[in-house]
Amino acid sequence: MNPTEGNGPGVHDWAVVPLPDTTFDPLPHRLLREEPVARVRLPHGEGHAWLVTRYEDVKSVSADPRMSRALTVGRPITSMTPHTLAPAGGVGRADPPDHTRLRKLIAPTFGRRRMTALREHTERMAGALALSTLRTGPPADLAETFVGPLSATVIAELLGVPAADLDRVEAWRAGVLSHDTTAAEGESVKKEIAGYFADLARHRAAHPGDDLVSELAAAREAGGISTPELVSMTVMLTLNGLDAVRNIVSTMVYVLLVHPEQTAKLRADPARLPRAVDELLRFIPQRGGVGMPRVATADVEVGGVTIREGEAVFVFYPAANRDPGVYTDPDRLDLDRDEAPHLAFGHGAHYCAGAQLARMEAEVMLGTLLDRFPGLALAVPPDQVAWRVGTVNRGPETLPVTW
Repeated sequence: MNPTEGNGPGVHDWAVVPLPDTTFDPLPHRLLREEPVARVRLPHGEGHAWLVTRYEDVKSVSADPRMSRALTVGRPITSMTPHTLAPAGGVGRADPPDHTRLRKLIAPTFGRRRMTALREHTERMAGALALSTLRTGPPADLAETFVGPLSATVIAELLGVPAADLDRVEAWRAGVLSHDTTAAEGESVKKEIAGYFADLARHRAAHPGDDLVSELAAAREAGGISTPELVSMTVMLTLNGLDAVRNIVSTMVYVLLVHPEQTAKLRADPARLPRAVDELLRFIPQRGGVGMPRVATADVEVGGVTIREGEAVFVFYPAANRDPGVYTDPDRLDLDRDEAPHLAFGHGAHYCAGAQLARMEAEVMLGTLLDRFPGLALAVPPDQVAWRVGTVNRGPETLPVTW
């Protein structure tokens, strides 16, 4: 890709191109090595923004209080989708102290004590789903019969979303996270979601349960959170639990099945699983493009480049996870790798709130599959696995397997 003419020197067009399996997007892969702080123009929005790809620079920008999420509200910053995924006023587009206040409200939900109890429940559900799949017999689509249902049930129970409403929420997920959804369509879907979760919060305020929406509804009654903030929080967690976890774990299964020599080592020593999950998180490019931008509130030097006050900046965590200055042979999967911590869940104040949940689900699902399906293999050649297109999060559309 060549620098774009007419939009300033050295501005690179970055198109949304569907990529199969774990193929890394060629533009950020090249910029990481040749121009780690570069200007890019994405398919939607206006102008251009900085793209930061090197590991230490990504960490620096992500943790810098001079890089604001709140200042993105109301600005048509160049982006991957026609509509803005994160609503204004939500935790994803907040700066301290508002961001700190909101994160404290959900911290107990994702704490170690609750995750331990949830893990035991998730293991039981995983065992039941595995048994059902075994009884039905091969071939099976693990994305539809195992990974998808389990991730949806876990996040629904954690938040307090009734199981009967999951199909409706799934339809909203598909609309919001599509590159093809227009700005008007995106706003319409987000309005429906907001109405649903506002109604659910009102119901939980009157009929509380042991779930996050009930806790947030109580916090709202006490003045600790507004209704728009509550809605944004629950929407973000639900969509990530439904979409991001399903895609990343399905991709993990695919990667293990196309690396049988490494998977054999993992089967022989299940204690390796936590480290293997971290390496899979590092290795797999989870997104099609970038996430939320930031806006500089002052001139900031990053990697020898001055980002001016008011300019928009994206960090690209998948590229940072492939930084050759940090990882040995970074484009190679190595389940025994023990190097710098990956940045798959972000860094700094906006580190993924559900990181522990996602890691737990991945460990439980992979551990269950390795234990219950000793002969697990793809039912089709790798190049015949269908991958999702036109969506924010990458992953297999279907994952046909046999055993």
